[in-house]
Amino acid sequence: MDKAPVLHGRVIAAHGRHYTVELSDGSLRKCFPRGKKAVAVVGDRVCISPQGELEGAIDQVLERSSLLYRSDDIRSKQFAANVDQLLIVVAPEPLFSDDLLWRALVAAHSADIKPIVVLNKTDLHASLPRAREQLSLLANTGTEIIEVCATNPEQVHARLGPLLQERCSLLLGQSGMGKSTLLNVLVPQAQAHTQEHSQALGTGKHTTTSTRLYHLPGGGDLIDSPGFQAFGLYHLSATDIEHGFPEFSAGVEHCRFYNCTHRHEPGCGVLAALERGDIAPQRHDLYKRILAENEAQGRY
Repeated sequence: MDKAPVLHGRVIAAHGRHYTVELSDGSLRKCFPRGKKAVAVVGDRVCISPQGELEGAIDQVLERSSLLYRSDDIRSKQFAANVDQLLIVVAPEPLFSDDLLWRALVAAHSADIKPIVVLNKTDLHASLPRAREQLSLLANTGTEIIEVCATNPEQVHARLGPLLQERCSLLLGQSGMGKSTLLNVLVPQAQAHTQEHSQALGTGKHTTTSTRLYHLPGGGDLIDSPGFQAFGLYHLSATDIEHGFPEFSAGVEHCRFYNCTHRHEPGCGVLAALERGDIAPQRHDLYKRILAENEAQGRY
């Protein structure tokens, strides 16, 4: 009996242990992993064995260029691979969380993924200055900030289109930031559902329930991920966390001790930069919180 051929494809959707794999000819197969662990994530390039006409088993996940995690007190979970850049959507209303935004930035920098902050809803003129002031604390991090109004498709394509071509980008944001509206502009065939955020609660309802990859009309790929209300970083080492704060890098070179934690050591270049005002105190406070959280979990 002839052995079934090995097929190569890319995971474009994941829900639990069920995956949609797009093959090189553009056809789709519903796939499952061999064994008990769901090892593949959206963006993975995989080898599968056909199972019937429309299904398959994932035999191997090929080498990744990058991998993003979400984690909480219980576990860390992989959710996207081979991502070139992270687009984090924020808006003047509802008020976005600095803590969540900055944690997502740490995750991107630690994985050597370029982060871009997309300030959406720029037509909300009354609350726009407050949002810009929040983002000004990222001035020394080298983070690119793009302002758009998702209800102005021409503007969105003009400002984001060139950044997305020939790249795999992950679209991420808290609920209510207009992420699904932005997705619909960039990928019309996505037909993502949009909902008005609740004025009473000051937050939005999740409109994305699973992670999915879309091909952009102008080239490149866009991965849409569910809105997040938490972004744990328990999977990161102390070195990874330091790497997640690019404004620390110049100061690190002047630390007296090679294993400096940048919290209390004498001769610390990072603390000296903080004292000079080169590092925002709020950013250094987050760095200390993340270290303390991971230490409390016994991560290192």
